[in-house]
Amino acid sequence: MPDSSHRRRLLVLAICCMSLLIVSLDNTVLNVALPSMQRDLRATTSGLQWTIDAYTLVLASLLMLAGSTADRIGRKRVFMAGLVVFSVGSLLCSLAPSLSLLIVFRMVQAIGGSMLNPVAMSIITNTFPDARERARAIGVWGAVVGISMAAGPLVGGLLVQSVSWRSIFWINLPVGLAALLLTLRFVPESRAPKARRPDPVGQILVIALFGSLTYAIIEAPEAGPAAVAPFAAIALAALLALLWYEPRRAEPLIDLRFFRSAPFSGATVIAISAFAALGGFLFLSTLYLQNVRGLDALHAGLWMLPMAAPTFLCAPLSGRLVGSRGSRLPLLVAGTAMTASGVLFAAFGAQTSDATRLVGYVLFGIGFGFVNAPITNTAVSGMPRTQAGVAAAVASTSRQLGQTLGVAVIGAVLASGIDSSAYRGTFTAAARPGWWILTVCGLAVLVLGLLTTGRWARRTADRTAETLHSPEVRRAVGAGRAG
Repeated sequence: MPDSSHRRRLLVLAICCMSLLIVSLDNTVLNVALPSMQRDLRATTSGLQWTIDAYTLVLASLLMLAGSTADRIGRKRVFMAGLVVFSVGSLLCSLAPSLSLLIVFRMVQAIGGSMLNPVAMSIITNTFPDARERARAIGVWGAVVGISMAAGPLVGGLLVQSVSWRSIFWINLPVGLAALLLTLRFVPESRAPKARRPDPVGQILVIALFGSLTYAIIEAPEAGPAAVAPFAAIALAALLALLWYEPRRAEPLIDLRFFRSAPFSGATVIAISAFAALGGFLFLSTLYLQNVRGLDALHAGLWMLPMAAPTFLCAPLSGRLVGSRGSRLPLLVAGTAMTASGVLFAAFGAQTSDATRLVGYVLFGIGFGFVNAPITNTAVSGMPRTQAGVAAAVASTSRQLGQTLGVAVIGAVLASGIDSSAYRGTFTAAARPGWWILTVCGLAVLVLGLLTTGRWARRTADRTAETLHSPEVRRAVGAGRAG
């Protein structure tokens, strides 16, 4: 919307950020409430994993569908529908009488959530056509994640402590309603001039891949490898079918040719690695602080501030750096800080001392704060602006898939090493392999950030643009090189 005033653009950005706030708050608040939910609903470790992963799994599976649907029928329309479904799902979660129903209602939430973040990002992308302004707007978008990290544990801890874990879902209702009314009044409708047609086969294959893989990882420690082997086989078959089927469609769910561009592929893998680290970090930290150290929900939430505050402060700085100097420096800072944090916990047992735990949390917050803007900017810039919904959905899918895998893998590693009869005594040793996995995730961000932002990577982006034979795509990928 080139004719929009600067004030109107900022208002649209603020409305879109409200949707990100409730989705991000939902995850950070939930982590603080896990021990209370475990006691109240008598949940196992795998049950706790499913309260998180049922949401992120459905979200990851539907994001690309939601993005392409919004491009086709209207972004404002889909965005408003998402706000309604997410708010209704939140209300149902607060009333859930059992763990099974809570997981089902979390999936309802996720259906609504899938219509929010990628669609909001495509609205932002079309609202801020200038690359520098867009990078700064994405920096603000990333800062909202920091706000949710700072506010979520505190608000969640206070609500859990003073009311119950059910009250954490109530905070989504007024924010969702306000965002709905403001969207109706101020956000203009937009859609792609030529949106992609639905790809139901591709969508089913994506759901089969993500769902069966996550189930196999989470349930393996309790059910055993033999019991989850069929689900692992389904995941492999779905992946192979996607690789075979999607290139043969004229308008696939996701055009695999974009992954020939090293910056685009790098952004995707970096997003998976960074958010796997985040999911695992929050899962291990919450259980350690409350179940091992014996802190209540509020004080455990306060311990999240040393991680949340740097994320909040570094996200807009990262956005400005991406706009002025490109993606390499923010990614190198992010990878270095996240790797250092993982090493502190894995090799030196940082969680056992308040001082080293504080340093580890601050380092992780710095790393996570710097990683968001370059991921989003590269992913969105590397695809046509008319397909902004699909582009944003790829980045969002990578994030959610990463968080899903992070909780699934770290939770499975923890469950396989912990002795329930001596929980406190065995937790630290059982968590150590998980911290090493988080270290590897940070190292992946560092190495890929270095490899996918240099001259070789830019040449692959050029070749990809030539292969696609589209002037618009060629310009978009060329803009992505600046990121």
